[in-house]
Amino acid sequence: MIRHTVRLSLRRPEERDLDFVTALFARPELVAHRPNPAPDSPAESARRLARDRAHWRLHGFGRWAIETEGRLIGFGGVAVSREFEGLNLSYHLHPDCWGNGYATELVTEALAFARSDLKAKRVVGLVRPVNTASRRVLEKCGVGFEREVMLHGAPTHLLSYRLAVATDD
Repeated sequence: MIRHTVRLSLRRPEERDLDFVTALFARPELVAHRPNPAPDSPAESARRLARDRAHWRLHGFGRWAIETEGRLIGFGGVAVSREFEGLNLSYHLHPDCWGNGYATELVTEALAFARSDLKAKRVVGLVRPVNTASRRVLEKCGVGFEREVMLHGAPTHLLSYRLAVATDD
């Protein structure tokens, strides 16, 4: 299953993406906002890709591999949250692609997918307070600040987007 936006092709992650994942999560600027900002080892990157692929097998959806002009630029989308009610929206784009509107395009498509295809009621995004660029992307797409939570030992802003209003029929 491939989805397309104006500039992006979104596909299921594949084993052939491992070299890209390893290089991406080895970049210090990409992991700078994590509680432990150490880059991932190749083994950690392999586990990350394996988790994304397993999520697809289990649920039939998950974080997409993001391509533009035939080249892989990142991963992102929605996945079942293990810690919060709703789907978890996340994305990681190669730093060379930051500032081009790709994150906004991805988040817009992920929210549309969650609403129309998955019939989800709620999507959450988790952002470290210092990651103002990521928070701006989410807010631009209508995902609003809900509260601060502790996640993996660090303060984190939980933003949420309600896709459907519950009714008392």
